[in-house]
Amino acid sequence: MKYDVVIIGAGLGGLECGYICAKHGKSVCVLEQGITLGGSLQVFKRKGHTFDTGYHYIGAYDNGQSLHRLFDYFNLTHLPFQKMDSDYFDEVVYKGKSYRFANGYDNFVDALAEEFPHQRQNLKNYVDFLSKVGDNIFNQFSPKDLDSFYTASLFGQSAYDFLKETFTDEDLINVVSGTSLKLELKKETLPLYTFAQINDSFIRSAYRLKGGGGQIADSLAADIEKMGGMVKKNSKVEELVEVDGRIAYARLSNGEEIQGETFISSAHPAATLDLVKESSKIRKIYRNRITRLQNTTGMFTANIKLKKDTLPYLNRNQYFYDTDDVWNVCDGDDSQIKGALMSYQVPENGDEYAENVDIIIPMSWAAVEQWDGTKVMQRGEEYNAMKNKKAEECVDFVSKYVPQLKNAVDTIYTSTPLTYKDYVSTVEGSAYGIRKDYNNVMQTLLTPRTPIENLLLTGQSLNLHGILGVSMTSLFTTAEIVGMDTVKEDLKL
Repeated sequence: MKYDVVIIGAGLGGLECGYICAKHGKSVCVLEQGITLGGSLQVFKRKGHTFDTGYHYIGAYDNGQSLHRLFDYFNLTHLPFQKMDSDYFDEVVYKGKSYRFANGYDNFVDALAEEFPHQRQNLKNYVDFLSKVGDNIFNQFSPKDLDSFYTASLFGQSAYDFLKETFTDEDLINVVSGTSLKLELKKETLPLYTFAQINDSFIRSAYRLKGGGGQIADSLAADIEKMGGMVKKNSKVEELVEVDGRIAYARLSNGEEIQGETFISSAHPAATLDLVKESSKIRKIYRNRITRLQNTTGMFTANIKLKKDTLPYLNRNQYFYDTDDVWNVCDGDDSQIKGALMSYQVPENGDEYAENVDIIIPMSWAAVEQWDGTKVMQRGEEYNAMKNKKAEECVDFVSKYVPQLKNAVDTIYTSTPLTYKDYVSTVEGSAYGIRKDYNNVMQTLLTPRTPIENLLLTGQSLNLHGILGVSMTSLFTTAEIVGMDTVKEDLKL
């Protein structure tokens, strides 16, 4: 059988592309190399407990807000999303002092103005700017706006410079940046649009998903199959074979050939090009350009199963910093922990005590590169010792701020950038895909198109990362197949 659309990778972007195409009558086949769907959404279970890998919370999900509109389109609003505390969805501990983040622009300003009363007007200016970015997020689907509005101009501006111009208090700059372990803080490169769009979405509203992010992937896959599509696990693509300037079929590791009219890859663009062994369309200069692009930092995660009734569940995230400059936590120095996020999993039994928590810290590829090429569960004692030591350091670091954690730990499971590389196929275990650079927008902001007419890209390395960013990108990708007018009609734009 020859499919209309063949998709490589069953992460969020790949599954959303499959959903859109199937919804519009295309025959779809999604190929996933692993046994679990979802990419960074996938979960794992240990001793009856569910642990997330890359998903922790979402923003802009109140009824009518941007992600809710998208998830309504993708038939995902039936999932058990739980709203986080509106007056305290995030906590930033900086220089030993706790700062409260609240949903809603006025509430957000009021909460931080309690600690920075002299910055109230600057905080108002800050949220006014963010709200304009969020309000106009769907303008990206109107090409006439791209050159004149935020999506073009703000990608070419510095996020850090904007904060310096907006606030006159250095501590406040660090505090408003303090929830940004969900993106890579890098003064020299981070575009203003990336910072503004992501932070705006969480100020609007914040939600967790009871039972883990894997439900998103499972729901999309089930709907694709209901609409006549195919989702194949254990289907590792070894090569995309070009014939007469077009991809003709995907050759799997078992020798099976999957023919298609159009191919979409949700893998990292460099990994995608590695699959095209021979091509009359992809020139060496293009390959070099993509493979030389820098990738964002990776993450180390300590997934912690807690002893029963030892740590109260908090319906908020906690960010802890042991540095005066939160913008240096992703600087590649793995010798000490400078900042950490602790995220609580919604108790599946509805109890007031947490069952498990995740501690997440940045980790560079250099910290694990020596074990690249080894197999999962066969990396050796030195690697295991490194992970155990880092997990202990995570617990010690957070216990300075949450003392009861120390005695609440039952079992710790760990992941590194190498884990992400092996399970999610992210180059160098990057947590946020290709690094966008406001100094070099044209080179680092990729479009779905490739030099091969029927090979498209999707996923976090193109436009924006995160649940909202990837969902937007999936629509841009499929617009190349079903048409931008169709996408806009679907979203009632």
